[in-house]
Amino acid sequence: MAENAKLIFLFMAENDLIKNRNVEILTPAPEEIAVLDLTEKLGFRLAHRMNVGAWKNLWTFFQRHIGSLWIKICTYNLMNVFGMENIENSDVEKPMLLVANHRSFFDMYVVSSVIFRQTRRPVKLFFPVRAKFFYTNPVGWFVNFVMGWFSMYPPFFREEKEAEKREFDKYSLRRLVQIASEGHAHIIGFHPEGKRNLNENPYELLPAQPGAGAVIRKARPQVIPVFIAGLGNDLPKQVLGNWTGGEKVRIWFGEQIDLTEFYEKSDRLRTHKEIGDFLMLKIAELGEKDKVFMNKI
Repeated sequence: MAENAKLIFLFMAENDLIKNRNVEILTPAPEEIAVLDLTEKLGFRLAHRMNVGAWKNLWTFFQRHIGSLWIKICTYNLMNVFGMENIENSDVEKPMLLVANHRSFFDMYVVSSVIFRQTRRPVKLFFPVRAKFFYTNPVGWFVNFVMGWFSMYPPFFREEKEAEKREFDKYSLRRLVQIASEGHAHIIGFHPEGKRNLNENPYELLPAQPGAGAVIRKARPQVIPVFIAGLGNDLPKQVLGNWTGGEKVRIWFGEQIDLTEFYEKSDRLRTHKEIGDFLMLKIAELGEKDKVFMNKI
């Protein structure tokens, strides 16, 4: 078994320098990937390959025609979408960062499904994710495949007990900045809050973490705020609610955010946090629109 795993790893490590539309895809430095164990290395190599070239195109096809379809079937009686023109009219040649509040495990899956089904815009999805489980366990690899068609990428090990694993995050940040800087039809889903907000009040948002600001300051993508409400973490209850009168699902896409004033500031933690706070302000403004909508129904 160990020998087979080594052969798989060597096979997937071949030709580590991949070319895609004349863009050199970044790969980890030897000292960065060396901190991962064999399972983590295999999980990364697999997801990495699935997110470039023909493989990425294949999984995007399945996301558009299969993944988005089952989400529509499970939510069509509850779904309310606003501001889709802000997605439709965006520049396909410039990556887009969707910054959303975080209420459930399914937030970005549902957001991406309505983009696939309600626009003709080309889309290539990327969801940076905590590596725990999704990259540290073969079952996690499978879940990444089933739930996201491998789009939960790149991974971050910042929560791992072994501090040395965070060395790999230097690569993941560089790769995420690259994805957000260049690439046809790239859409990156990001939660500035950094974790799920378990507060019962959907309009009380958590403070922003500086991560989104750091990526935006370096990459300067298109940035669109998203407010999501009505999704829960109980999947059977959520699905049954579509036919038994569950809470309305509301997705609000805001106008593209102008962050020019922040780009003129120095690239440091304080600026990153200021950007994050500004993003949360824009998300909260969409939440106010949702309040008005809910008061009318």
